[in-house]
Amino acid sequence: MQTTGRHLLVEYMGCAFEVLNDPQAIEAAMREAAIAAQTTILHTYFHPFTPQGVSGVVVVEESHLSIHTWPELGYASVDFYTCGKGHPREAHRTLQRLFQATSFEIMQVRRGLNPLGEPNKRCMRVERAQARLIQQDDTVGSALHT
Repeated sequence: MQTTGRHLLVEYMGCAFEVLNDPQAIEAAMREAAIAAQTTILHTYFHPFTPQGVSGVVVVEESHLSIHTWPELGYASVDFYTCGKGHPREAHRTLQRLFQATSFEIMQVRRGLNPLGEPNKRCMRVERAQARLIQQDDTVGSALHT
């Protein structure tokens, strides 16, 4: 059984207020991101806050995508966790574009058990970029591009 997964914790900065404060736009963006990651959407739930902000989750067969927004700060915190063959970096690229983020930071953690039933090495890496997409594969061991 394959339990290996990639867990991306992404912070988007300089995002459009109108997008981050619109629950329907956030849900549509998160759905598009899940599709871009080649995952299977099972359920979604999004909740608007007063006076602003949205939290939500897309439950996918491969795990989940979740978000909380601070529109007044142009900031969104997103969690992508995919097991198996999902592609969380494609989800990231989609949200960066749709949120109109001017910068982002990615923290990646390898999750799951190896074939012997032992925890995978928990490699964590951090990437930062200003107003451009990182062209990089999904492997944990590849070099950082900033």
